[in-house]
Amino acid sequence: MINKQILLTNWNFMRILRLGLGIMLAFQAIEMRDYLSGILSVFFFYQAATNTGCCGTNQCEVRPNNTKENSQ
Repeated sequence: MINKQILLTNWNFMRILRLGLGIMLAFQAIEMRDYLSGILSVFFFYQAATNTGCCGTNQCEVRPNNTKENSQ
């Protein structure tokens, strides 16, 4: 079950883009009667609803290097 807080907060550009792609593919799946577009639309809807990407939540994050260079 999707938590209400996850669904209603933390909307960013990528999450809105996934939702838009899901809607676009759903209309295409209905219009063309294409199962692959329907499966892809469900995939993008799920990613938008749960705020996950292909790597999960923030798993592909690049962490900054904290080492300081010695400038002499």
